[in-house]
Amino acid sequence: MTTIPSTTTTLTPSDIEIATRAADNFTRLFYTAYDSDTRLAELPQFYRQTSSLTWNGKPFQGVDGVRSLINDMPPTKHEVQSFDCQPIPGPQPPSLMVTVSGNVTHGKGPAGNPPNTPAKTIDGQPRVFSQTFMLLPDPTAPPTKPGEVAKYYISADSLRFVG
Repeated sequence: MTTIPSTTTTLTPSDIEIATRAADNFTRLFYTAYDSDTRLAELPQFYRQTSSLTWNGKPFQGVDGVRSLINDMPPTKHEVQSFDCQPIPGPQPPSLMVTVSGNVTHGKGPAGNPPNTPAKTIDGQPRVFSQTFMLLPDPTAPPTKPGEVAKYYISADSLRFVG
């Protein structure tokens, strides 16, 4: 029988506090980039070629997949209502699972729709979303000092509209 070496460590309150700060920082930076006019250049920087993205059930792979998704997407406005962060025990700094929920509007909003747009159309209407990220420490980032927030990249990203 093969024994798998254990890499789990006990998370301390400090680990959890640092992970929460990292998730808060990531969430603000990510959705600011997503909603910016320069998102086609900025958003792919959060991903790597090995990253996977599932957008409402449709899979995309790597930086090129992210670019193809956002290239065809109208402008967005996200309102993050909550996020939760779970550090994953293991090597330090820990990987993070971040779950975000809120509303997103694609396009110019309801006022930007033509007058004959059906009321049930999703174009320009705020939609509730849930998005989960698996963030991994970026091995190319400079080392962090104790108490400092690590640099992360998106390994996996799954967005789903709710309702």
